[in-house]
Amino acid sequence: MSIIQSVEQLREIYKDPSEASLIKVTRHLTPEYRRMIEASPFVALSTVGPEGLDCSPRGDIGGVVRIQDDQTVLLPDWRGNNRVDSLINIVRDPRVSLMFLVPGSSTVMRINGRAVVSVEPDLLASFEMQGHHPRSVTVVTIVEVYFQCARAVIRSELWNPERFLPESELPTAGEMLKAAKVDFDSQRYDQEWPQRAKTTMW
Repeated sequence: MSIIQSVEQLREIYKDPSEASLIKVTRHLTPEYRRMIEASPFVALSTVGPEGLDCSPRGDIGGVVRIQDDQTVLLPDWRGNNRVDSLINIVRDPRVSLMFLVPGSSTVMRINGRAVVSVEPDLLASFEMQGHHPRSVTVVTIVEVYFQCARAVIRSELWNPERFLPESELPTAGEMLKAAKVDFDSQRYDQEWPQRAKTTMW
């Protein structure tokens, strides 16, 4: 196996980036970047901690984040599995990266920044949904923001419904859990999950 050992070796293969790939990076949200991020109901949140890296999916009805100003976005933490891997990382290392997807669009938005985890009561209350509040809000200060090359989404045909797999062709959550723990009751888990999700969304 041939392994790249230096940046110089990489540059020999990939050459210099194009002008567009450099000038697209800004230190704050432009009006156009704001429109893209406000349209996104889904973001992948990447964090780093002493144990390593974590990448967590986050979704919300409407926009997944609230834009506070041109350098700050707010990400509420709704109900989940209570592992809080991302939040544990953030309280020890504030570096974060966010990747936003907009259904139907091949343009992916990226934010790199620094974050804190807030439990300010008024802030939590401002995100009320169906009588519930998030338990915390991740406040991200933007260091850089830009859009990603669209080729990955285009190549993958991510939004092409003809490429969607029926759920019957994929393992269920219960089956995946049973593979990790042989005596796990996968059938009961899969039967109860839809109702549990419905009643614990917020």
